[in-house]
Amino acid sequence: AMTANGAAPGVGKSGQTRGQVYSADCPCRALLDVVANKWAALAISALAEETLRFGELQRRLQGISPKVLTATLRRLEDFGLVDRMVIPAVPLHVEYSLTEAGRSAVRPMFMLRDWAESQYELARARIDHNEAH
Repeated sequence: AMTANGAAPGVGKSGQTRGQVYSADCPCRALLDVVANKWAALAISALAEETLRFGELQRRLQGISPKVLTATLRRLEDFGLVDRMVIPAVPLHVEYSLTEAGRSAVRPMFMLRDWAESQYELARARIDHNEAH
């Protein structure tokens, strides 16, 4: 099977199958930009545990505004990492879950979150320093 540009699925124009994010024109750079965002990383981690409605996700991600959560979920959906499913109930509601690609990001996200949580003293010292000045 070929794609519109004549390449096999999953293969770039040059036959390339893996990106080089240090390259300015690498399409993987935009993907890295999406998942390296703290709210996206936290949303992926939360959705790894279960399918969630918008309000449930907002409560789980304490401090996120509805506007930022909407934008984050849209970007994740645009990249095929999150699936948005409208449930035709009364009232209508929307559920978010990870796609297969989204699930492949779970382990790196958990590792990053675990590392960040293990650096509590470092993070606390920065806050204490900033409050003192």
